[in-house]
Amino acid sequence: MTTISLDSAAPSALEVDAIVIGTLPGDSGDPAAPPRLAAGGQDVDRAFDGRLGDALRSLGAAGKAGEIVKLPTLGALPAPVLVAAGLGEETGADALRRAAGAAVRALAGSARRVAVALPAGSADEAGAVALGALLGGYVFDRYRTGERKDPVAEVIVLTGAEGADRALERARILADSVALVRDLVNTPPMDLGPDDMAQIAAKVADEVGLDAQILDERALADGGYGGIVGVGQGSARPPRLVRLAYAHPEADRTVVFVGKGITFDTGGLSLKPTESMDWMKSDMGGAGAVLGALRAIGLLKPKVNVVGYLPLAENMPSGTAQRPSDVLTIYGGKTVEVLNTDAEGRLVLADALVRSGEDSPDLLVDVATLTGAQLVALGTRTTGVMANDDEVRAKVVDAAGRAGEPSWPMPLPPELRKGLDSAVADIANISNERWGGMLVAGVFLKEFVPDGVRWAHLDIAGPAFNKGEPYGEVPKGGTGAATRTLVQIAEDVAAGSL
Repeated sequence: MTTISLDSAAPSALEVDAIVIGTLPGDSGDPAAPPRLAAGGQDVDRAFDGRLGDALRSLGAAGKAGEIVKLPTLGALPAPVLVAAGLGEETGADALRRAAGAAVRALAGSARRVAVALPAGSADEAGAVALGALLGGYVFDRYRTGERKDPVAEVIVLTGAEGADRALERARILADSVALVRDLVNTPPMDLGPDDMAQIAAKVADEVGLDAQILDERALADGGYGGIVGVGQGSARPPRLVRLAYAHPEADRTVVFVGKGITFDTGGLSLKPTESMDWMKSDMGGAGAVLGALRAIGLLKPKVNVVGYLPLAENMPSGTAQRPSDVLTIYGGKTVEVLNTDAEGRLVLADALVRSGEDSPDLLVDVATLTGAQLVALGTRTTGVMANDDEVRAKVVDAAGRAGEPSWPMPLPPELRKGLDSAVADIANISNERWGGMLVAGVFLKEFVPDGVRWAHLDIAGPAFNKGEPYGEVPKGGTGAATRTLVQIAEDVAAGSL
C-alpha cells in the first residue's frame, strides 16, 4: 500500500526515485512553443539551466491534460527520473488530482519513492494531489502469480500550504475507503457472495466503530422483504440485508444511504447475453460505495447520523429462481409484477428504501449500477442523478462535483409512470415502452420512497467499472464510483447545506 507524507523542501533537494512536476500548454499562437512549467517546476528548471521546457517539447510534451512524459535527469537532480504531468488549461483540484494519479500509476514498477511537485498552494490543492496520488497507486493483483508491477511505495507531496496535514489525512481516509470498494468490485464472484460481503461489512463496522446488523434469508422471509428474497432465491448462496449505522452524539439530522448489492447478475431467467455478463461482478458497486462511505464517515466523524443499507443477493437462473410474471410483495406490502428478472436491482432497493422510513431520514440517497440506459444517455464516466426534489438534485450534483466525480441532473417525467402499470399487481418492474430506461427505473424507485422524505437516486452503471484504459486517478476495473460523493453528501448534511 502506498504511504504518503508532506514536505516543504525544494524538489531539487530530495533524494527520491522520481520527481513529478506539472506542465501547461505553451503559447497557443506558436505550435512549436514548449509547454509551460506549472508552479513547482521552476526549481527543477534551474537545474536544467532553463532548458527543461525545450527538452520536454523535443519529447512531444504539450502540457495537455492526461499527458505523461518521462525523461532522465542525467545527474542534474538527485532523482534519476523526472515526470512531466500535463494539467491542460486548468490547474484546479480536479486537474491536480488527475495529473497526480496518472503520474504515480505511470511510475509503478520503476520507482518506489516519488516526490510530487504539482502546484499545491492551498490545503484543498494539497489534498487533491494526495488523493490523486493514492488512488493512482492502486493495484489489484491478488490473483496474479506471474510478474507484477510493484506500486509506488511512498509519495511525498511538496507543499507549504497551511492545513495541508488535515487535508492529507482526509485524502488518506478517502483513498483507503475507495480502495476497499475497488477491491470488492474486482473480486471474482466465486469469492464474493452475499454472505461474504455481509461479513466484510461487519468487519469494517467493527474496525471503525459502526453498528452492524445482518438479516439472513430466514429473517428476510419472516420480515417480508420480498424483493431481496425473490431476487436471491435462484442462487445456492442466499441473500442478506446489512444495516450499518454511524451516530454522532451531537447530531440532530440523519441521512440514509441505500446501495444495490447484486454480487453477480446473470439476469436470472431473463438471461443476459454473454457480452453483457462478463463484468457483472460489478453489480454490487452501489452497496460497495455505501460501505466505503460509511467506513470513511466513521473515521472522519462528521456531525450527522448516517445509516447505510446493503441489500445483497446473487441473481442466478435455476429451478428455484423467480419467473417472469411472478408477483413479489415488497417490505411494507406493495406488490410488484416481475416482467423481467434482469430488472432485479430495483427490487432489492425497494425493500431497503421502504425500510429506511423507520430511520426517519432527513435525506435518503440510493446508489446503484441500475440500468444500461445510463450508459446510453451519459456514457461510462458520468453518473445520472434523479430526485423527488429539484433543489436536492441540484445540491447532490454539486456535491458530486466537489468530490471530483462527474454527474448530471436527470428528470423523472411523471408520464413515464403509466408504463409501469400492471394488470395483476400494484406496479410492474419494467415498462412496456423502450425509451428512457434510466428514468423509468428512477420513477419505479420513487414509488417506494417514504412519504415526505427528500430523496435522490444515483445511477452509476457506467462509472462503477472501467472496461477501457486507465485515466487520471481511475484504474481499469472497479473504480469505487460514488464513494466520495456519498461522503461529501453526509458532510453537507452535517453542515446544514443539504
